[in-house]
Amino acid sequence: MTPDLIAAYFADHQSALWLLTIAVDLTFALMLYRFFGRYGLYASVILGILLANLQGPKLTMIWLPVVGELQTSMGVILYSGIYFATDLLSEKYGKKAATTAVQLGFLTSIIIVVMISISLMFLPSTDPETAKFSRDIHNAFETIFNFTPRFVFGSLLAYYISQTFDVWMFHYIKEKTKGRYLWIRNNVSTICSQAIDTTVYSLVVWWGVVDLQTAIMLGLAKYLFKVIIAAIDTPFIYLGRTWKTNS
Repeated sequence: MTPDLIAAYFADHQSALWLLTIAVDLTFALMLYRFFGRYGLYASVILGILLANLQGPKLTMIWLPVVGELQTSMGVILYSGIYFATDLLSEKYGKKAATTAVQLGFLTSIIIVVMISISLMFLPSTDPETAKFSRDIHNAFETIFNFTPRFVFGSLLAYYISQTFDVWMFHYIKEKTKGRYLWIRNNVSTICSQAIDTTVYSLVVWWGVVDLQTAIMLGLAKYLFKVIIAAIDTPFIYLGRTWKTNS
């Protein structure tokens, strides 16, 4: 699907690929807003949820200056558009619109878990022509989507608490600064809410599976990536704020 030359380059430059992925993800969110207004941002939140669920279990190593190579998941990388979308909704359309987006994302997550869980109960085809292919695909889906109750609860709880806090903090700072300093409320609200997201998720999902220290280290590594993503999305939200849309 990807030309060999490009694939080979990014195989040796994973940090560049990470930055490019974030930029592409945020650009798509911005384009959805440009063409569809608030409905595009709602779509961006739902898209982010879908991508994070599809790619969340995929782990990779990314090198960062000073700290070196850290393990993270594609879910963290592809989550960037969600916070951007809710913050831009808050900025342009108010707290109610951003809260609606959070609720849509929460319900989308529940629907994904329920429908995929039902899908996994269907046995693979036994038709001789397709049996091997069907079994391989079924096993692959089981590997990726066989959610444990703890993972589901931790993910949903972390998402809802952190996103609700993000919307509240964004508007609290906006009120205190009288609508000035967008970069402050964008970054502070995201950084604080991501800290909550990481803490809740790490304690609920990892504590008991691994020791507390390991759970904390896993959480801190992911949080560092989230903080950098929050800084990267700042120029995107400034650009989005200048655009006028019909919805």
